[in-house]
Amino acid sequence: MKYYCIGIKGSGMSTLAQILYDLGNSVSGYDDHKGYKFTQKGIDDRNIKIYYGHDHDIDKDTIVTYSVAFKPDHPEMIRVRELGLTVKPYSEIMGDVIDMFESIGVSGTHGKTTTSSIIRHILEHSAGCNYFIGAGDGHATKDNKYFVVESDEFNKHFLHYKPTYSIITYIEEEHMECYKDLDDIKESFTKFANQTKDLVIANGDLENIRSLKIDKTLYYGFNDNNDIVIKDAITTDKGSMFKLYDGDKLIGEFYIPLYGMHNVMNATAAILMAIYLKIDINKIKEALETFVNAARRFVLIEEKKNVIIDDYAHHPTEIKATLKAARNKYKDKKIIAIFKPNVYSRFVNFKDQYIEAFNEADYTYLTKVESNREKYEDYVGYDSNIITDVCSNCSLLNEKDMSVLKEYKDVCFVVMSCADVGNIINVLKEYNNEK
Repeated sequence: MKYYCIGIKGSGMSTLAQILYDLGNSVSGYDDHKGYKFTQKGIDDRNIKIYYGHDHDIDKDTIVTYSVAFKPDHPEMIRVRELGLTVKPYSEIMGDVIDMFESIGVSGTHGKTTTSSIIRHILEHSAGCNYFIGAGDGHATKDNKYFVVESDEFNKHFLHYKPTYSIITYIEEEHMECYKDLDDIKESFTKFANQTKDLVIANGDLENIRSLKIDKTLYYGFNDNNDIVIKDAITTDKGSMFKLYDGDKLIGEFYIPLYGMHNVMNATAAILMAIYLKIDINKIKEALETFVNAARRFVLIEEKKNVIIDDYAHHPTEIKATLKAARNKYKDKKIIAIFKPNVYSRFVNFKDQYIEAFNEADYTYLTKVESNREKYEDYVGYDSNIITDVCSNCSLLNEKDMSVLKEYKDVCFVVMSCADVGNIINVLKEYNNEK
C-alpha cells in the first residue's frame, strides 16, 4: 500500500512512517519544517522522501495520515482533500498495525518513552520485537511476535489501541487542552486498560491509578500494599540499583544506568512485563546493564568546562524529576535549568507547579513559548513572563543573544523541552570550547 504522512517529522508520525515502510509499504511525507530534526534520522536512513511544497504528485490510491498539529485549513490538508484521497488519523492506522502482533501498550502521562525503550531493549536481547516509540524511533518486521507501542493519551490516541498487555506508569493532569478535567483523563485510561486483552501492569503508588475500575491488574511500587514492592533503591552517579520483592520472596536485584527514583519505577514496569513474557531473569539483568535511553532523555552532551544535559521534560512533574536526577548525579555543581516551552495552555493550567519545579534548580532561564499547535491570540498575556515575573530565580532567555550563559563555569546546564533545542545546545557547546 501507499502512505503519505503529513507532518512526517513529528515524533509520532516519523515513527509510524518508519514502521509502515518496514512492513513493505511505499511511504512519503510532507513537513513545514525544512531544517533537520532528530526525529527524522530513521526517515533519512530509509530514504523516505520528504516534500516541503504543494506541487508534487500523489497517486490516487494513496492513504493520507496526518499530525494533529496540522489543522484542516493547512494548505497541504486542503490539497489532499481536494484530490479526493483517503485521509485517516495516524492513531487509527497505528491501531490497525499493532493488531497484527502480540502487543504491549505502554501508557501514562509520564515515563512512556523510557519504559517502552527498556522493554524494547530487553526483548531485542531475548525474544525480538517490533516497536513504536515516540522519540522518532520505530521498526517492524512480520516475523516478530511482539510489538511494543508507546500509547499516547494526547487527543485520546491510545483508545484506538487494543493491546495484548498494557502498562500504566503515571496519571495526573496533562494535555488539558484535550481533556475536561482529571476525571476525564482517568476515564480514558480506564477505557484503555479495559481494552487490554490480558494483563495490566500499573503503578500502585498513585491513587489516580488505584481508583481506576479495571481488572487483571498487577500493581508495583515502593508502598507495601503493592503486589510487587521495590526496596533498597539507591541512585548514584553511575545509575540506580534496587531490589524487587513478591511478598517476602526476592525476585532479584537489578542495576540500570539511569538516574532518579522515577526511572527505578520505569525499569520495574519493564522488568515485570519481561518476566510475565517468560524472559529469563539473567537475560533481563544483562540487558538492563547495557541500556541507553531514548533520544533526548537525560542525554549527556558534553562534560567540559560545563556539563550539558539534554532532556525531553516539559511537564512540571517531569522537570522536577529531571532536575532532581541532575542534582543527584552532579552533587558538587550548580544546576542551571534552561526550559523552552511549546504549549501556552500548560502555563495556564500549571503555573504554580512550574514555579515549584524550577525551584529544584539553582537558577532557571525560560525562552518565549514556541507553539506549533496553539495560537498566541488565544492566550494573550500567557507567555513565559507569567513565570519569570513572579519566580525569584527565573529570567527570560533571548535565543538570539544567549551571551548571559557565557560566564558560567563548572555548572550543569539542563536543557529541557519537547520542542527543538538544537540552537541552545549548539551555543552552550560553543561557549564550552571557548578559552
